[in-house]
Amino acid sequence: MDQAANDRIAWAESRAAELQRRHAGLDGVDLLRVMIKDEFPGRIMVSSSFGAEAAVMLDLVAQADPTTPVIFLDTGKLFGETLRYRETLTAVLGLRDVRIVRPDPAEVARRDPDGILWTQNHDACCALRKVEPFAGALEGFDAWVTGRKRFHGGQRGELPTIEADQGRIKINPLATWSRERIVALFAGRQLPAHPLVADGYLSIGCMPCTDRVKPGQGVRDGRWAGSDKDECGIHLPMGGGLGL
Repeated sequence: MDQAANDRIAWAESRAAELQRRHAGLDGVDLLRVMIKDEFPGRIMVSSSFGAEAAVMLDLVAQADPTTPVIFLDTGKLFGETLRYRETLTAVLGLRDVRIVRPDPAEVARRDPDGILWTQNHDACCALRKVEPFAGALEGFDAWVTGRKRFHGGQRGELPTIEADQGRIKINPLATWSRERIVALFAGRQLPAHPLVADGYLSIGCMPCTDRVKPGQGVRDGRWAGSDKDECGIHLPMGGGLGL
C-alpha cells in the first residue's frame, strides 16, 4: 500500500472518531441529514440492494435529500422481483439519482463464461460481480451510507453508527434499530414490501445463493445457506475500500 493510501486511511480513522463524538446519539434521518447536508455535501452516496428491508433506508434518504446518489449492484444474478421492486421504490420515493452498476462484461466472460462460478466458489463470484464493480463505483466519494443493522447478527452484531473503512467514512443510520422498529416504519410510512418477503425471503441477494428463512432462523440465514459465508465482501476490510 502506498503512502497516499496510508494517509487516506489515517484521515478516515481520525474523521470517524471526530464524527462519533460530534454526533453521538443521532440515528435515522437525523443522522442522515447531518451527513448529507453538512459533513459530506456532494461527496456521499448510499448503497442499496433494494432488498427486503431496503425501503426503510431509502425512505429516510428521500426525506433527507432525494438527489443523493444511490448505488445499486446489478450482478446479473438477481431475482426479477428485485429489479422490478427497484423501479417501484425509485418512483414511489422520488429518488432522483439511482445508479445501476454492473460487473465488467469482459471479466465475466473470462472468469465465469458459463455463469456457474457461484457453484464452485462463492467468494470468487461475489468478488467478480459485487466487490470489484462496487469499488469502482465508490471513486469520488468520501462517505457512504449502508442499511446494515446489529440485529442481523454475525459480523454486524457490534456495528457502530459511524466507522472508518479503508480510507472512507461509512455511516450506518439503522445500526441500532430493532426489527420491530423496521416493521413499524414500513407500516407507518406505508412503504411497499419486496414481493418475495411474503414468500419467506427475509434477506434477498442473488437468486442462486438466496433461500427462504425457516421459522426460528435469523434474518440472514437464507443467504449462502449451507456455507459459513455471511457477507458478500463489500463490507469486509478488503471489500469496497479505496478502489485503488
